[in-house]
Formats: sequence, structure tokens, C-alpha cells
Amino acid sequence: MYGTVARMRAKSGQSQAIVNMLNEWNRVRRPNVKGVVGGYVLIPDDNPDEPVLIAIFQDKDSYVANAQDPQQDQWFQQLRGHLEADPDWTDGEIAEA
Repeated sequence: MYGTVARMRAKSGQSQAIVNMLNEWNRVRRPNVKGVVGGYVLIPDDNPDEPVLIAIFQDKDSYVANAQDPQQDQWFQQLRGHLEADPDWTDGEIAEA
């Protein structure tokens, strides 16, 4: 498996909007994204304006294909509107699940 962790800095009060967008992604985009296994969003107790996204794919090729999809970019640009800056991304093989 392959995935990414995105550490985000939400604009003040925008964490719920981010969660809502991720829920919508699961309903609308996920059925059409080949190789997606799952995803999570963590809202830290000590800083709710810094949500952490974890996205899991079957393999790197599936992850890269999604990242390069224009529909995914369009969705990301909407998400980016709720953020102070671009997320801090960490991509890699998932060694244990």
C-alpha cells in the first residue's frame, strides 16, 4: 500500500469545512478513483485548526494517477481555499496496517 499524510493549517474556524469536503470526496469522488483504500482526517485536541489527512491507496501508481487527475486538482483547489498555506505532504509506502 501507498499513501500520504497532509498536515494542514486551516483558516480560523474552517476545520469543519475541511471535514465536510472530505466527506463529500468520499461520496462523490471515491467511487471513481481507482485504487483508493481509505482515508482519515484527524482533528488534534490541542489545535483543531491543524487537521491531519491520511489517504491510503493500493499502490503508488494509483496514488499518482489520482494526484494527476484534473478533477482531483479542482477539488484540491477548493480545499486549498480553506487553508492558510499548502499542506505539508509526506508520501510513502505503508509498511504496516
